[in-house]
Amino acid sequence: MTQDLPDRRRFLAGLSAAAGASIVGGPQVSAEDGRLETTSIRIAKIAGICVAPQYVAEELLRQEGFADIRYVAADAGAPAARALVRGDIDFTANFSPPLIIPIDEGEPITILAGQHVGCFELFAREGIRGIPDLKGKTVGVQGLGSSQYTFLSGMAAYVGLDPVNDIRWVTSTSPKPTELFAEGKIDAFLGFPPEPQELRSRNIGRVIFNSAIDRPWSHYFCCMLAGRRDYVRNNPVATKRFLRAIIKATDLCVSQPEWVAQRIVDAGFTPRYDYALKTLQEIPYARSREYDAEDTIRFYALRLREAGFIRNTPNRIIAEGTDWRFIEELRRELKG
Repeated sequence: MTQDLPDRRRFLAGLSAAAGASIVGGPQVSAEDGRLETTSIRIAKIAGICVAPQYVAEELLRQEGFADIRYVAADAGAPAARALVRGDIDFTANFSPPLIIPIDEGEPITILAGQHVGCFELFAREGIRGIPDLKGKTVGVQGLGSSQYTFLSGMAAYVGLDPVNDIRWVTSTSPKPTELFAEGKIDAFLGFPPEPQELRSRNIGRVIFNSAIDRPWSHYFCCMLAGRRDYVRNNPVATKRFLRAIIKATDLCVSQPEWVAQRIVDAGFTPRYDYALKTLQEIPYARSREYDAEDTIRFYALRLREAGFIRNTPNRIIAEGTDWRFIEELRRELKG
C-alpha cells in the first residue's frame, strides 16, 4: 500500500494533533531497541472496523523503520489464524478462541498482547432475554469455527448449555446471517462491527448482550495481537516495533476517531464513514491498558475447555502460545 504526499501530510497532521495522547516513545526510543532485523511485515486485512489500529499504523510502521508493509486479505477468526500457520502473514488481530484452538493443536502461533475490549453484540427477536433462552433456537454465525461461533459457544457452555446440541447453528454466505436475521428467518445473530451498527441504524432486533459492558466478558480483551512464531523468534526488534506502532495507532483511535474513520474509509478498509465513526466511539480502546492479556487467555481457554474445543490446560496454552515480554517492555517505556 502506498500513500501520496498530500495523504501522508494529512496523516502526520493527525498524528501531531494526537500529541497530547499517551503515545509510547519516538525515534530515539526505536533506535535504542537495536538493529531492525527485517524491514518487511505482512498484516492480515480482515473485514472488521474494530481492528482499525492496524489499518492506520502504516506511517507509524514506516517511522519504526519498516519499508515493505503489506496488508494480506484474510477472513476473521479461524481463517486468519490459519494464514499465520501457513506463513501467509506475520501478524494479525484476532479474537482469542480462534488463536487458542490451533495453539492447543501445536500450531506455531504466538499471542503477544491484547488490542481492545468488547466488539461483539448479540441481537435477538422478542421473547429471547438471555443466553439460556437460546436453547433450541436458530442462531446465525459466519461459519463453524468463526470468531462468532467460538465466542457464543463459550458463552453457552458458561451458562450450562451444550453448544453443539442445544443450539441450531445457521451459516450462510449468501444471504449473510445478518440479513437472515433482518428477514426474520433466524432467532438470533452475533455480530461485530459494522454489523451491529447497521442493525441498530435499521432498528432491527434488540441487543441482549454486549461484550463491552456485560460481565464477565467485559472484563477481558476481545481481540488479541498474534504473530507467526518464527517471525517473533527471529525478529524480536521488529516485533516490538510492530507492537509500538499499534499502541500509537490505538491512541489515535481514542484521540482522533473522526480522522481515523475517514482514513480507513479512504484506504478502502470499510465503505461507510458513519458506521466506522460509531464503532470507534463505542469500542473502549482507552481501557485497553487496564486489562491483563494473560488473564484473558486463561479465561477463554477455560471456556473453550468446558465447551470441548481444546484439551490442554490454560497454563499449558499460556506457556506454549504466548510471549508478553514485548508488551511489558513497552509498558515500562510508557511509564517512563
